[in-house]
Amino acid sequence: MKYRMLAIATAAPLFLSAQSALAACADLPSHAELQAALEESVGDNGGFDLNMWGTIVDRDGVVCAVAMTGDDRGDQWPGSRVICAQKANTANAFSLPGLALSTANLFAAVQPGGSLFGLQESNPVNPAVAYSADDAGDYGSASDPMVGKIVGGVNVFGGGLALYDERGQLLGGLGVSGDTSCEPLARSSPGARARREPRSRRAGGVGLLASSLQPAQRYTSAP
Repeated sequence: MKYRMLAIATAAPLFLSAQSALAACADLPSHAELQAALEESVGDNGGFDLNMWGTIVDRDGVVCAVAMTGDDRGDQWPGSRVICAQKANTANAFSLPGLALSTANLFAAVQPGGSLFGLQESNPVNPAVAYSADDAGDYGSASDPMVGKIVGGVNVFGGGLALYDERGQLLGGLGVSGDTSCEPLARSSPGARARREPRSRRAGGVGLLASSLQPAQRYTSAP
């Protein structure tokens, strides 16, 4: 009995910590909503029409949801699971309430001689969070082992966008991966299929409304 009580006492803080970490996810799309948006975007977006991974993080970089469009984790490029998490983390980490920077926006600046050269080497992925062979069967599900944890990582090609609410508050980021570098950019905005990312003198890139995963016009047009 004493050992049972000790086990319960030890597990309780871990449970409360996980619940606290996911509190900010309440204002972001759920796993089911993310998966539905990814599935809706499947079609002719100019890529190879491959299955995709998607990840959502909150403003602190905590993973809220990981989803996939295939029936099994092997139906998408396995490496893209972590790449989409990197993209979500990057879009969140380098955007502000009045400055939406997508991962695609960063591509030119990180090239040799660019003002942000070396950025992709910062904020490395936490491998203990990203890779968990014991839980591989849960990859892409509501119980993906990345959920509730900070995975980190920086990615600098298309597919990562910041998520805002209707008031312009930055809530987190969305990352999509699994096809050509332009395909995830189109799919990360399901309602903007097959269109180029808009530019903005004020925002620099496109942001999405967390409530609908549609472009937030406030961040896609010049003032």
